[in-house]
Amino acid sequence: TKMRNVSMVTKFILLGIPHTERLESILFILFLSFYLFTLMGNLLILLAIVSSSRLHTPMYFFLCKLSVCDIFFPSVSSPKMLFYLSGNSRAISYAGCVSQLFFHHFLGCTEGFLYTVMAYDCFVAICYPLRYRVIMSHRVCAILAMGTSFFGCIQAIFLTTLTFQLPYCGPNEVDSYFCDIPVMVKLACADTSALKMVGFISVGLMPLGCFLLILTSYSCIVFSILQIRSAEGRRRAFSTCSAHLTAILLAFMPVVLIYLQPTPNPSLNAAVQILNNLVTPMLNPLIYSLRNKEVKYSLRKVLQQLDLLSEK
Repeated sequence: TKMRNVSMVTKFILLGIPHTERLESILFILFLSFYLFTLMGNLLILLAIVSSSRLHTPMYFFLCKLSVCDIFFPSVSSPKMLFYLSGNSRAISYAGCVSQLFFHHFLGCTEGFLYTVMAYDCFVAICYPLRYRVIMSHRVCAILAMGTSFFGCIQAIFLTTLTFQLPYCGPNEVDSYFCDIPVMVKLACADTSALKMVGFISVGLMPLGCFLLILTSYSCIVFSILQIRSAEGRRRAFSTCSAHLTAILLAFMPVVLIYLQPTPNPSLNAAVQILNNLVTPMLNPLIYSLRNKEVKYSLRKVLQQLDLLSEK
């Protein structure tokens, strides 16, 4: 009977990034540029890999999936943010808020698992080069790729259900530019200590577990590289893995900063979320293509075919 007297929230108001009043036009141009570069960069990587038969290997298959995730991940929050930065409504429906939270965690978790699989692929390629094609068969690659999405989906359903089973009866102002667990928990009209604990364990343990597995793979990789006698061989092996490690640090550090801090800081969270949602997906194509001769060669061919680059 108590719940009947409480009017439930049907929409939320996104307050946006704290302390950025009167900077809407500048932020709109900046974030639109980031978003367009992200979409263009990842689409070019996809085109480069798909169009070159030399790149039809497990490593590039997983890189393809990473590019797909990096196209959709910023698309969860950026269009709505750009919509209100251009002077339109900051309101988001209840269903819109639910879908933002679900897809943010689905794609984020999928990427976390994907980085782990890519580290394992790198480990097999360097530590067991002669058995690589047997261990990383098409079937194994397909299972690993589907597994990343499956477990990402399970994690996202779990976190979204936990967050939105709570009653929301006002206030309805979300202290961020999109709906996520730390900001939604503050608006619930119920005890949220259980959700905070479960969210902390779930969102905290997933990247930590992945990071430890990645660390294990790279420890074995470094040990194997040090056994290589030629300096050129060592340099090439380190070069292959350094791009991956850079991307991993850019992906995991924001998650640790946002979800494992004892008391949330809205300004810090907003800055870190921008890094996580817009900057990292934009940098991934640069990290992987600029340090990879085969991708650069294939990319040059794609750009020449599209008449965006003159043939030399």
